[in-house]
Amino acid sequence: MQYRRLGKSGLQVSELSLGSWVTYHNQVDAKAATEMLAAAMDAGINFFDNAEIYAKGQSEVVMGEAFKALQWPRLNYVVSTKFFWGLDREGNGVNRRDTLNRKYLMQAIDGSLMRLQLDFVDLIFCHRPDPHTPIEETVWALSNIIDQGKALYWGTSEWSAAEIRAAYDIAERHHLHKPVMEQPQYHLFQRQRVEMEYARLYDDIGLGLTTWSPLASGLLTGKYLHGVPADSRGALQGMGFLLPGLTDPAKNAAVGQLAAIASDLGGNVAQLAIAWANRNPRVSTVILGASQQAQLQDNLGALALTPKLTPEVLERIDAIAKPLAA
Repeated sequence: MQYRRLGKSGLQVSELSLGSWVTYHNQVDAKAATEMLAAAMDAGINFFDNAEIYAKGQSEVVMGEAFKALQWPRLNYVVSTKFFWGLDREGNGVNRRDTLNRKYLMQAIDGSLMRLQLDFVDLIFCHRPDPHTPIEETVWALSNIIDQGKALYWGTSEWSAAEIRAAYDIAERHHLHKPVMEQPQYHLFQRQRVEMEYARLYDDIGLGLTTWSPLASGLLTGKYLHGVPADSRGALQGMGFLLPGLTDPAKNAAVGQLAAIASDLGGNVAQLAIAWANRNPRVSTVILGASQQAQLQDNLGALALTPKLTPEVLERIDAIAKPLAA
């Protein structure tokens, strides 16, 4: 396992990391999470990604129980959470959902710390942009949270380049803590934002990336070539919005062709897809989403494939996947 700086910060994160979206609480309980995190740490993973909204807060609870059981030194691991959607999806909690206003953020961090059973998180992400709250208000609130010692760095997730730059400029103008990282979706069929839109930000402001969904929610494992398996993510309750992408005939045909390239390199298509995202020097870490230890160990096989992605191999991959990429 190699370690990379998170953007231009001094923080080092493992090139592959472990996330909890969909899996924790829904598929992985506290006992299984403890075993999974232990296996990940044994493999060199030091970054674990979460969010307030995942399983309506229960993902943080599960991960918090795992941290408590493992009793790792706090310096040994990096934890993130994300805020925007909130937990109160019904009722009158208008300042508790779909916002990045100061009131919500200053209270949301306390809730996450309680569920994670931590004194601080390393990274806070603004899970989506909030068009109704001035960016200046959000930047001030996040900077204050860092000043209070409840988080160490902050960043964004799925923000436009213009929004990130605006937040950075506000922070610089007022001598506040600047956004350090962005968490965008990035995989063989989703490239534009990472490779084009953010291109100037890497050098101009030192933006780091913690990318998610390297397997396109499972499409790039090849498991959807013949339909939707009963035990797959696409079959889970509430995940129906993923099905159009997972069952796309053209993309599944491309996955079949990519599997042949992976086989030539001594791996499988999932390992090839993770290695492809990992080989991008702008990516600080690629977040994995395994629900079983066997999946995690298989995904870690991408480390052996990464150095095999020569320019010639990348050309073969692009010839198949790039025409279908957004």
